[in-house]
Amino acid sequence: PESLGLPHREPFVFVDKVLTAAGGEAQCVKVFSSKDPMFRGHFPGNPIVPGVILTEALAQTAGIAGAWGSDDRCFRLSAIRCMKFPAAARPEERIILNARKAGEIGGLWMFDVHAEVEGNIVAAGQIVLNEMKGAY
Repeated sequence: PESLGLPHREPFVFVDKVLTAAGGEAQCVKVFSSKDPMFRGHFPGNPIVPGVILTEALAQTAGIAGAWGSDDRCFRLSAIRCMKFPAAARPEERIILNARKAGEIGGLWMFDVHAEVEGNIVAAGQIVLNEMKGAY
């Protein structure tokens, strides 16, 4: 996809499309291909999207929510809080990624995040991003 306002580039972009973004909120979509090499080892015969990858996809969604509408705002991941993975996400499933700004202090922005597949939560928690000045 286009840069989506993210500093990331392939193969480390985990957002396929922005569905909505405004006012510190974003909803995005990601579908992981069953041909992605990570599924050869996670797990053979029963592939699931790793929790750390879901967390990164949610952090990228939070970055989109925070930077949307600004030409010079960018973020780096500062903290991951209370992430839980109550169900598995699998290759070829449409994962809906949600981020909503919950607060800000100084240059730290906290987002409530969750990912769902067919209405079932597969990841939820909080992401803290550090607003960076200037380019990466």
